[in-house]
Amino acid sequence: MQSVSLEFRTPDLELLGVIPPGFFAKYEEVELLETLRLEKGWRLQLLRVRRRGALRTATELERESRRIRAMYGLESFELVERRPRTRDYIVLVRQRNPERLARLLSLASGEISPTAPFRLTAEKVLASFHGEERALRRVLRRLDREEFPYRIVRASGRPYVPAESPSSLTPLQAKLVARAWVLGYYAVPRRITLTRLARQVGRSAPAVGKALRRAEGRLVARWLSAEGGGPATDEPAAPET
Repeated sequence: MQSVSLEFRTPDLELLGVIPPGFFAKYEEVELLETLRLEKGWRLQLLRVRRRGALRTATELERESRRIRAMYGLESFELVERRPRTRDYIVLVRQRNPERLARLLSLASGEISPTAPFRLTAEKVLASFHGEERALRRVLRRLDREEFPYRIVRASGRPYVPAESPSSLTPLQAKLVARAWVLGYYAVPRRITLTRLARQVGRSAPAVGKALRRAEGRLVARWLSAEGGGPATDEPAAPET
C-alpha cells in the first residue's frame, strides 16, 4: 500500500469542475474529514468548511438548503455541527462527481481512497490518497498524459499522521474507553448502548460519542503510524467468525 499527497492549483480544479467557481469568495478553507462512500457517480463526505465572516444559524442553513444544494451541485446537505469560535461548519454532503473525476475513479478501480491531509484553499489544494501502488501510478500517468499540472508533495508506504496529532489519550478519553470496554460497548453484539453508557458516566450521549470517536481516531492513528503497523503480508485476512 502507498500514500501520496499531491498539490494542485485551485483554479485548475475549478476548470475540472471539482470546485465550484467563486466558492472561495465566501469560504476560506475546506478540509476533508472523512469519505464515507466513493463511487464513480457520486461521493458522500464529511467536511469542515471555514466561512469568511460570521456563521449562519442552523435555521438559516436549513431554510437555504435547497439553494445551497443547487449552487454547489449537491444531492444532499446536512449540517452536523457549528463552531462559531473558529467559523467552521461540519457538514455531510453527497455530491455528483464531475465527468473527469469519474474517469479517474474508474481508473482507480476502487483501490484508492482519499485520506488526510486533504485541504482546499483559494490558492491551492493538498489532496492525499492511500491505496494500491499500481492504481496510484495509473492515475498519475493519466494526469501526466492529460498534462494536468500537479506536484508530488509526499509519497510513503504508510498513511500520513499529522505531527501535531497527540499519540496518547487524554485522561477523560482513557476513562471513557476503559468504561466502555468493561461495560461491553465494544463487544459483538454490543451489550450496552451509547445512551446507557452516557448515563453511567454522567454525561450526554453526544458528548460521550464524540470523545470516544476522538479516542478511537488517536488509537488507530498510533497503530497505523507504528513501525510494522498494518497487515504483515498481502494475503487476505481470514473472515471473522
